[in-house]
Formats: sequence, C-alpha cells, structure tokens
Amino acid sequence: MSWYRWQGPDLLLTIRLQPRASRDEIVGPHGDALKIRITAPPVEGQANAHLIKFLAAAFDVGRSQVSLVSGDTARSKQLRISAPGRLPPEAMIQPAI
Repeated sequence: MSWYRWQGPDLLLTIRLQPRASRDEIVGPHGDALKIRITAPPVEGQANAHLIKFLAAAFDVGRSQVSLVSGDTARSKQLRISAPGRLPPEAMIQPAI
C-alpha cells in the first residue's frame, strides 16, 4: 500500500505525525505513511490545526481544501487535499494523469 492515492482531483495522504518537533517539515516516506514533523503539541486539536495549516501552505491550497478524514487523536492520520495547487518535491508524489 502506498501512502498517497489520487481520487479524481483530490489527493488522499496517510500521515505519521510527530508533534512537538523542533521545526515543521515533511520528512519523507515512513513505511506505509508520509512522516511529517510539526512544532505544535498534541493538545486540544492544536496539532491537527497546525498540520492542516502546514499542508495547505505546502500544497498551495486554502485551509478549507485540507480535511482530516481519520485519526483525530492518533499519530496515524488520513487527510484529503482537494485539487492541490502544487506538489512539494520533498513529498515525492506522482501527479495524477
């Protein structure tokens, strides 16, 4: 299984999140997930909100175009990015054809 999947114009990502990191970054593939480090703590949805903001900037979309599909309180999450404006090179994602 891959950590990303195209569903029409939308990109579904399986994420392995590391909160309270020293900086925000896309680390790269980590098994069947994409590992991402963020500086926000995993408290009261702060990490999820920060992750959505980080991914919106990385994929050049509005925050409303990034949604959490599953994993609200877990480190393993699935997110949907509606019609990404760009694909960050550090994520190594193949564009939909």
